Amino acid sequence: MSQNRNDIGKILQDLENHIQGFSYGTSPNELYEPISYIMSLGGKRIRPLLTLLSYSLYKDDYQEILTPAMAVEVFHNFTLMHDDIMDNAPLRRGKATVHEKWNANTAILSGDVMLVRAYDMLLDVDPNLLPICLRLFNQTAAEVCEGQQHDMNFEKMGTVSEEAYIDMIRQKTAVLLGFALEFGAILAGAPTDDARKLYEFGVNIGIGFQLKDDLLDVYADKEKFGKQVGGDIISNKKTFLLLKAKALATGPQKEELENWIAVKEFNKDEKVRAVTAIYDQIGIKSITERKMQEYFEKGFAQFASLNAPKEEAFAVLLKITQDLVDRER
Repeated sequence: MSQNRNDIGKILQDLENHIQGFSYGTSPNELYEPISYIMSLGGKRIRPLLTLLSYSLYKDDYQEILTPAMAVEVFHNFTLMHDDIMDNAPLRRGKATVHEKWNANTAILSGDVMLVRAYDMLLDVDPNLLPICLRLFNQTAAEVCEGQQHDMNFEKMGTVSEEAYIDMIRQKTAVLLGFALEFGAILAGAPTDDARKLYEFGVNIGIGFQLKDDLLDVYADKEKFGKQVGGDIISNKKTFLLLKAKALATGPQKEELENWIAVKEFNKDEKVRAVTAIYDQIGIKSITERKMQEYFEKGFAQFASLNAPKEEAFAVLLKITQDLVDRER
């Protein structure tokens, strides 16, 4: 791979230019403006970048698949637009969410069009590869929705098993990372075994990422985190940390934890301090770090067993993933 093609900055810039230059439609403006708006809010573009880097393990001309890679990002943002409505979230990446800036009905309809446009972008795939890519995309899309429904179901449940939680984050978050990597490999004509290993790599890393998000919400450096530390504690969100604490707490510890979960009126800082102290007593941080590391190690083992792809591209994808693993926000 030539030096400029191995430059992450260049790949990201090519991707961003492609995203910002794409026309989703023009009339009625109220339907299409929200799509351009959410796509302009940025983000790390991790999913399409993984597709491009996975492709680059086997071929140099990543520019040829910018549109199919963008389909992964458009689908991801479609899910965010609808998730924000379900969560009644006021902000996305520091800006007003679409349903806040316009209204919920517009956000639903614009999201629907985004999904349609994602399928349009997939039509750029080689016709010989299109059936398998569509089947995998459809399977992934359904699993993401299943994961979201499980997450909503958990809100009404008194207790959730560790296995059920891990499976929920696998579906809601990790399978799309796995698909992004497998998709790029398929488009590059990679061996089938490599494509599946890249999928498993993405899924395991994705589960680890979500566990790290759970951990950072409680234990991140406030200055680096960029949002309120302890937000999950305040909202009683059933994260890995809370589920593990509920399973392991005993006696007065258990009683205090249940009291904080049940109380309706409270001082936010006091609740975060109190619940974090219970986590500390039980050793929840190290338990979560071990579980997180288990999935990261599984993923990197799959990655290491690939059949000799391009070395430079291999090193770049490995570094990008490692940087995400090591992030502090």
